[in-house]
Amino acid sequence: MPIYFDNNATTPLDPRVLEGMLPYLSDPVYGNPSSVHRYGRAARHALDVAREQVAQLVGAEASQLTFTSGGTEADNLALKGFAARQPGQRILVNATEHAAVIEPAQALSRQGVQVDFIPVDDRGRVDLQALEKELARGKVGLVAVMAANNETGVLQDIPAISRCVRDAGAVLHCDAVQIAGKLPFDMQGSGAQLVTLSAHKIYGPRGIGALIVDKTLELDATQQGGGQERGLRGGTENLAGIVGFGLAADLARQELNARASHARTLRDRLEAGLRRVPGTVIFGDGAERLPNTVQFGTPGFESETLLMSLDRKGIAVSSGSACHSGKTEPSHVLLAMGVPRELALSAIRVSFGQSNTIAEVDRFLEVFEGIVRGISAAIPNRGSVL
Repeated sequence: MPIYFDNNATTPLDPRVLEGMLPYLSDPVYGNPSSVHRYGRAARHALDVAREQVAQLVGAEASQLTFTSGGTEADNLALKGFAARQPGQRILVNATEHAAVIEPAQALSRQGVQVDFIPVDDRGRVDLQALEKELARGKVGLVAVMAANNETGVLQDIPAISRCVRDAGAVLHCDAVQIAGKLPFDMQGSGAQLVTLSAHKIYGPRGIGALIVDKTLELDATQQGGGQERGLRGGTENLAGIVGFGLAADLARQELNARASHARTLRDRLEAGLRRVPGTVIFGDGAERLPNTVQFGTPGFESETLLMSLDRKGIAVSSGSACHSGKTEPSHVLLAMGVPRELALSAIRVSFGQSNTIAEVDRFLEVFEGIVRGISAAIPNRGSVL
């Protein structure tokens, strides 16, 4: 049977979520949420329920939440919407952010906004002293630090970072796409004032996400037309997707502890097996990480070769971010952590989901060790690492 170990890229749609979405894809609820007749009111009620469900997942208020087409749009809205409303303000960006944050920041830089990057330590954690120095170096408007890295799973100390940011009079944006539904995350407790979420990372549909905005903040819309979503995101809402997002968020909140415990069992089993492979390095080892994520490298091997070999055996994993798949350059996340280029080029990421099993982990280890042994034997002068 095929094995899917790429849940940080996307999760399968939960059948319970699909069942709940079906009435909003045809009959009986097909009205526009902005219409005032009974069909529109039914659609609006479903939208309001889903908004509450998503907000509850991260301890926010429904009135703070703006639905978007996904995490990428939400990140863009956070950075560009803030920069447009607060011109001339510096922006600081964690060096290991997802491209959905780094690329909008780079686009703003080309438009004249001063953007600086915050370094991380060798385990991928934001250097708090470096952050404090950057904050003291000049007026900063916005700081962007993700809660959990999509490649390594490394968690940032968001409350500590938030205190530094607030003391400097700046705003913290936190991409919580990977942590939501895997570990507890409370917006109020975190101190973040802008939080990004995405449905398809928590067994919801693709094409729907959200930006949660603190009530004290004002952003400029990056998409105008119609005044939907409190004027921040014009366009008729994707009602079926929003309903699915709400259901997925509600299930994630109810099942959070069980999901985390299951994932942690699989992760510990995998890491114990990987430590038997000489030379293999688990990136971010020793740091607090997501319970479902392991990224590792084996010196002397290329991730693309390993990925294709695993795929031929029916095992789906990735080298890092799905948004950058197919690129031969090493991960910017690993390079920022000081990982040597050759080792970074061997990176493999395994990310578990609720349906994965111990038997699948054992099968992966068996196959992976066999592939490494076979490549070592086939290439002259490489020698065996097993």
